Amino acid sequence: MSDVPLSEAPPPWTCARCGEPLTLGEIEVAYLGSAFPVKLWHCKRCRLVLIPEELAQGRMLEVEKMLEDK
Repeated sequence: MSDVPLSEAPPPWTCARCGEPLTLGEIEVAYLGSAFPVKLWHCKRCRLVLIPEELAQGRMLEVEKMLEDK
């Protein structure tokens, strides 16, 4: 594992839509009328967001289930 902080590391991905390097930053994720700030890689040009599989199937899935149960 690298000792370089995530915010200082070169972007590991480029945008599939426009080819720009992704930027790490806070993105607002909304679901069922609730919004949450999340630090994710995204394209500043076309606003495409990379959501890692671990996040989508882990914490995001838990939050979706919690919100749906309300």
